[in-house]
Amino acid sequence: MTFVPQTLGTQNCTDPVVTGTPSTRFDFIQKFSTNDDVDPDPIGGFEPCTPYYYGNAQINTLQVNTAITPIPACGQAGVTVYTGASITLSGNVTANTGTFTVKPFNIPHPTKEGKRLVHACLEGPENGVYFRGTMKDCNVINLPDYWDGLVDIDSITVHLTPMGCWQDLFVEKINWGKQVIVKSASGGPVNAYYTVNATRKDVVPLPVEMDEGDKWPYDA
Repeated sequence: MTFVPQTLGTQNCTDPVVTGTPSTRFDFIQKFSTNDDVDPDPIGGFEPCTPYYYGNAQINTLQVNTAITPIPACGQAGVTVYTGASITLSGNVTANTGTFTVKPFNIPHPTKEGKRLVHACLEGPENGVYFRGTMKDCNVINLPDYWDGLVDIDSITVHLTPMGCWQDLFVEKINWGKQVIVKSASGGPVNAYYTVNATRKDVVPLPVEMDEGDKWPYDA
């Protein structure tokens, strides 16, 4: 940018273009202050304040002309770095600092009119959902009433962990994607923790391995 001296009391309302050689440094943008000496003044002047840099920014219309590579802080778990991704932003965009460790989704309820279904995703090689809980002196797991509209019932699997003592548990049958019937080979009561997993049927199956250049099936 070229700075042109102006006469006091006049205005220069032009919109100048920034030119020059692009810097190759990765530095924070300095936030300038006023009335502070650049260097300590040994003869009674102001001591310099600790400098600030811009840690937050807002631009009404944001245009990015090149790929963005987020740089995670050392030791941050659960951070995915996207390198060379094409990013398009439009409308109101809000970005929050911190580490994103959950992937929530909000979809129309598959079986209840006017309702929304909100879940958070586990990571795995499928579009999977889970349901977990505790069985106490009973042998039936009642699955959520929306599961028959959300999941492929043939994909349902059940993990059982006996509580208190060994009970020789097994899944006798799964009724229509709505109930899991658990039995104990010893004939005693069932007391167990359970986790039921299934694959969603309302979305395109997850392409676990893709070739470079393959179309991402979840693009609008």
